[in-house]
Amino acid sequence: MTFEEARDYLLSLGNEVSAMKLGLESMTKLLDALGDPQKNYLKVQVAGTNGKGSVCAFLDSICRSAGLESGLFTSPHLVSITERVQINGSPITESEFAKFARQVRKTSEELVDRRELTNVPTFFEQVTAIALVAFADYGVPIAVLETGLGGRLDATTAASAEIAAITRIDLDHQEYLGDTIEQIASEKAAIIHLGSIVCVGRQFPEAYEMILGRCEELHIVPNTLESVAWDGDGELANFKVGISRYENVAVSLAGEHQLENAALAILIAQQLRHFPQMSDKNIVRGLETARHPGRLEFASVGRAQIVFDGAHNLSGARALADYLRRRQNGAQIALVYGSMSDKDYFAILEILLPLVRDVIFTRSTNSRAVPANDLARSDVVRRYATEPFAIESVSDALDAAIQLADTYPSTRPAIVLVTGSLYLVGEAKAIL
Repeated sequence: MTFEEARDYLLSLGNEVSAMKLGLESMTKLLDALGDPQKNYLKVQVAGTNGKGSVCAFLDSICRSAGLESGLFTSPHLVSITERVQINGSPITESEFAKFARQVRKTSEELVDRRELTNVPTFFEQVTAIALVAFADYGVPIAVLETGLGGRLDATTAASAEIAAITRIDLDHQEYLGDTIEQIASEKAAIIHLGSIVCVGRQFPEAYEMILGRCEELHIVPNTLESVAWDGDGELANFKVGISRYENVAVSLAGEHQLENAALAILIAQQLRHFPQMSDKNIVRGLETARHPGRLEFASVGRAQIVFDGAHNLSGARALADYLRRRQNGAQIALVYGSMSDKDYFAILEILLPLVRDVIFTRSTNSRAVPANDLARSDVVRRYATEPFAIESVSDALDAAIQLADTYPSTRPAIVLVTGSLYLVGEAKAIL
């Protein structure tokens, strides 16, 4: 099976969200049939609404700075599916991905043939298994796993990670996880199991209560950011975690909100002190060299600065808006926006539209994407944008935004902001 055949087979299983099947039975049986590869290394599972990808990126970078070979599993990917499975900071090759995908597919189909499963595992389950098998094959001592959706029934939870970390929880994916912060927090707190080492980011009170309740049930004392202090101006930051101080750290990921994610990554790293090379010096180096594509990522085309950010929910939009207010320095912004249908996109636009000069709506190729015209015709949009553009093609929308930015006064910076969905960001990056 070639890489293209492996990719096409996985995509044929359906959209990873709309065709997903929440539950751990299939994943548990698949891992068992594969020889439980996840038992060969220590695992850190990170759940949460916002920031979990950044925490994973920071922690993976810290591990590599400490000389630890590491595996990193994230989702979704931006350009290539291989981005989801990384070893030592680099995606596995297409041939390696095909090899592991073939093994997982064969095992999945054998389980169906033996009637141990009714259907083959889903896209996300099989990609998760590919990652766990790859990490075992490479012999990494540690793997960092980003939870896909929720926690209690997410495929990554079947790996039974020794360390469970939870970033800030907010409303998102309510149709799957519940309509309240408490319900969503309960789903995410379920990644904590008997014997877990737990690290918890800053939370709304109702979310914090649910997480602490889960820990109390299991007689676990969590490590929390309540005992962690940090400050910074977005360029340099200071952290105090326990007895350790980290001064003048040049945190590599942009945005003041990343300081909270960096603090949680430090807290997790301190639980890895049994690795002798996990020193404060290496922790700092990891924070300064982490990369997380598609999150306040920058590029230039002509005189316009392109800003990619996958702000797909309210918390992400607020963080993006806060960054723009602090950092745009009078720049005029052409917004290229697209969203998935299950997002609160009009509320997100209420946050972003007051900051932009022009808005172009577009639609990624993802089956869940909202048509551009549906976004452009809303009353919310017309309150802020008298002439919104609706351009279905992402390539054409980018071209139009760049041309608009070229007409802005040369005395002020020009920004083309691509946001609303990581799928849109990925397509835009591939085009540019």
